[in-house]
Amino acid sequence: MRWIDTLEAAAAEKLPEAAHRYFRQGSASGISVREAVEAWAAYRFRPRVLNDVSAVALGTTVLDTPVDAPILVAPSTLQRMTDPDGELAMARGVGAAGSVMGVSSNAGTKFAELGQTGVPWWLQIYVVRNREITLRMLDAAVEGNAKAIVLTVDTPVVGRKEDDGESVWSLVQPGQLLANLPDGDWTDDDLDKADDLTPDVIGWLAERTSLPVVVKGVLRGDDAKRCADAGAAGIIVSNHGGRQLDASIPTAQALPEVAEALAGTDVEVYVDGGIRRGEHVLASLALGARAVFVGRPALWALTVGSSAGVTRLLTDLADELDHTLRLVGCSTPSALTPDLVTTRFVN
Repeated sequence: MRWIDTLEAAAAEKLPEAAHRYFRQGSASGISVREAVEAWAAYRFRPRVLNDVSAVALGTTVLDTPVDAPILVAPSTLQRMTDPDGELAMARGVGAAGSVMGVSSNAGTKFAELGQTGVPWWLQIYVVRNREITLRMLDAAVEGNAKAIVLTVDTPVVGRKEDDGESVWSLVQPGQLLANLPDGDWTDDDLDKADDLTPDVIGWLAERTSLPVVVKGVLRGDDAKRCADAGAAGIIVSNHGGRQLDASIPTAQALPEVAEALAGTDVEVYVDGGIRRGEHVLASLALGARAVFVGRPALWALTVGSSAGVTRLLTDLADELDHTLRLVGCSTPSALTPDLVTTRFVN
């Protein structure tokens, strides 16, 4: 059995039941969560032969930041529940793998501390109703040397979770959450997600931070184009790990349309959701993604093996990508093209 395939069960042995359930669950009836991995498994390859693959190079750039392989870590909350050092441990693991780390605006680690690690990181931001909170958080991220702002757009309200167990929020300890919330007497209404966003928010974020803005949560080509026209530097094809609108289409299905809509532009396309194997990474890159993000597997790896576990996860996936690239007849990710991928033949 692959080590990656053992991670969730091993993490479940170490995590409180409520925390494990929170990390793995989706919204409503969980259709989108269940379909995520199998959607990538529905693709089939049409490999090229008689190509020299004696030397394979996985390195690329994401928004001009060099990475050893096109496999990045998605933002996620409550990391200090998986490891006492939380995002700092994740950062050490990501740095050792030569990758980029997404950081939740709900993180339990100060942005300044993350900046001191030297790891390239992108802030995933929820714009909240009280814009002053968002502005001050953005300023802290810039001071902490964030390299990009990831605007999450699929959360005008938080997706409904259906479970009867103990709430993970009853387990949260001081310092595990919202370490970057600015001082102030904020109300629940202040902190609620903004539900009045338009594409204009992309320029607002870019102007405030002077950083590239990546829009996360796009599943349609026309929406991707609207974001690009408004100044987005990148798009993450994502359904929020199946945690928002249940029965949203799998990202494996949405990616080709988004990539086609942005063809010929400078906007970089990324994808997350259900990516568990080198073959999934290969399909993503062939279908138009510049890089992929892994979410839950990184949390499981952090729980099981701390920083070293995260590094192993990323390098194991990179090794699988190297192997699969050779078998499909390409020596670099940039050589991958959509004609290498087709959907499963069905009688």
